[in-house]
Amino acid sequence: MSEINQTRTIALVGHGGGGKTSLAEAMLFNTKAIERLGKVDQGNATMDYEPEEAKRNSSVSAACGHYQYKKHHVYFVDAPGDDNFLSDAVAALRAVDGVVLVADAIDGVKVQGEKVWQHVKKLGLPTIVVVNKMDRDRADFAQAITTISEMLGVKAITLQLPIGAGESFSGVVDLLSGKAYSFANDGSGKMEEIEVPGDLADEVASARETLIEDIAESEDELMERYLEGEELTGADLAHGLAAGIAEQAFVPVAVASTLNNMGVQPIMDLVNSLLPSPADRGPVTAIDVASDEETAVLPDPDAPVSVLVFKTTVDQFGKLSMARVFSGTLTADQQLYNPNQDIKERFGQLYRLTGKNQETIKQALPGELVAIPKLKDTATGDTLCDDKQRVRFAPIEPLPASISFAIEAKEKGDEEKVFAGINKLLEEDPTLRLDRDPQTNEALLSGMGQVHIETTLDRLKRKYGVEVNLKTPKVPYRETIKGKTRVQGRYKKQTGGRGQFGDTWLEIEPAPSGEGFIFENKIVGGAIPRNYIPAVEKGIVEAMAGGVLAGYPLVDVKVSLVDGSYHPVDSSEMAFKVAGSMGFKKGAAECKPTLLEPIMLLTVTVPDDAMGDVMGDISGRRGRVLGMDAKGSLQVIKAHVPMAEVLTYQPELTAMTGGRGAFTMELDHYEEVPGDIQAKIVEAYQAAKEEGN
Repeated sequence: MSEINQTRTIALVGHGGGGKTSLAEAMLFNTKAIERLGKVDQGNATMDYEPEEAKRNSSVSAACGHYQYKKHHVYFVDAPGDDNFLSDAVAALRAVDGVVLVADAIDGVKVQGEKVWQHVKKLGLPTIVVVNKMDRDRADFAQAITTISEMLGVKAITLQLPIGAGESFSGVVDLLSGKAYSFANDGSGKMEEIEVPGDLADEVASARETLIEDIAESEDELMERYLEGEELTGADLAHGLAAGIAEQAFVPVAVASTLNNMGVQPIMDLVNSLLPSPADRGPVTAIDVASDEETAVLPDPDAPVSVLVFKTTVDQFGKLSMARVFSGTLTADQQLYNPNQDIKERFGQLYRLTGKNQETIKQALPGELVAIPKLKDTATGDTLCDDKQRVRFAPIEPLPASISFAIEAKEKGDEEKVFAGINKLLEEDPTLRLDRDPQTNEALLSGMGQVHIETTLDRLKRKYGVEVNLKTPKVPYRETIKGKTRVQGRYKKQTGGRGQFGDTWLEIEPAPSGEGFIFENKIVGGAIPRNYIPAVEKGIVEAMAGGVLAGYPLVDVKVSLVDGSYHPVDSSEMAFKVAGSMGFKKGAAECKPTLLEPIMLLTVTVPDDAMGDVMGDISGRRGRVLGMDAKGSLQVIKAHVPMAEVLTYQPELTAMTGGRGAFTMELDHYEEVPGDIQAKIVEAYQAAKEEGN
């Protein structure tokens, strides 16, 4: 257990471009896990090893790393910060015991950081916040602290004060110890203890008193002693600090310039001292497969093995499953049970990862992150466990997709390769979804955003050698009616021999919204034999699928079959099917047909200074704002907007907000299309129809 007590398993999270990967690179470099300090903007970062990451200069996938520092083994996941890849970050949180959230000294916590924090908070993960980029122009530590508290909804307590800001940033003052440190500005990570600058002495004294008071509030006993005037010892403060972090009563804040490796070693010290080991975290809840009841999984190397797969990658060498060991001792050449798939999996090797670099290991203890090659049927979110003690961890639910594109193979004949490749990518990324719209017959690839989709297609080309064309999907309009009619549908065909005869009278009227199609048989006296009635309904249903205005399916229609006649020889199911279809098409055209369009519930989160532009833009898209809520320095706008107006919303919102806006949308309901727009849709349909003829 001593090794487990010295283990830390953490996730580096925050908004895109905040400096998470630079922090990871510096941690690895400082511990000699890598020989050179990689730079994201130069495309040579160890943790951003995929070609798509080098192309975009940002993380698009969670990557694992490991280093040893002051007798501690630290396993970490460098999680992407872009909204497009949030699901990867959320999945990684299931594999860790603590979090380092990277904010920055200019903007504090951005929308993406706040989003991932909600998942951190839900899982109760102790967190350290790093205010990064203190060396940048406009760096404002005090403002960043305020923003952190507002955005995260939790008290931010200051552990370190920066010495200088912008170009003059040179070090930090540790408020607990009262010591000051300066850092070399050459990426070496070198630091030395210095005197606290005289111009900071009063601020340091005041900030230290505030920190002690904040820590004392974490426990009643400490608070009593503090109020009675007793001086709290370093051990008291360390204990109270760890307790407050564990309870998420507050988040401690450190300072750095990760790109220049300034302030990183003190952060590594905080990871060792403040974030929990697997033993500190204690039992993890799982489901006992036999009883289907909750059970406790202990971080004990002698317990039965249990492992959670939190990420999958697939390349030319096969599948690689990244997993967290929660209990037992995982060894190479082992067979485990997968309760999610009800199968047994055998594997021969185990790897410890640092970026794409693989180190073969013989065993892994609780808290360790490992990679298992060539598991046949195990997917992201699956549990692997000892067959003699079967348990199942709660599945990792992918976040809902927010954007869809129609796709088609760029080269004819590549369709099979395209869809086979995409299905392989779906194994890696459960957030992706591939569907076929039954109404438009388009293949739709859905994901977290346009960048997510484009990155997926880059991978498709690189890994499987096929390309696709991306198109804006067709809007799934619908048709309905607003009037009533009574109409005859009569089909008579006489050729040599037996003819065809079917005669129907239909009453057509609107049905309540959402009812779809209602059919009533009101035939009395055998005017139409009972065995022909289903054929009439079938003919009407088929006619509804093609619409009467612009080829879109008709919905919310009630049709009553009220009368008709038949011929004892010439009538047939086919004849009555045709008669029903003819009568419906004729009658529906008389019932004031109209087009319906899908209306989306759009939720947009934007900074205060962009709210006016975004509100005006929503109105320009025929949207109706439903309400606004303040969230720190952000505004959350909810609106109903036609789908046709937001098919390409993401890049436009990015342009309006300088990348600081985020949105989700989901289908809410259908509404009638305004007359002028409806006329254009019908005109375009008729023109396409004539051109096709």
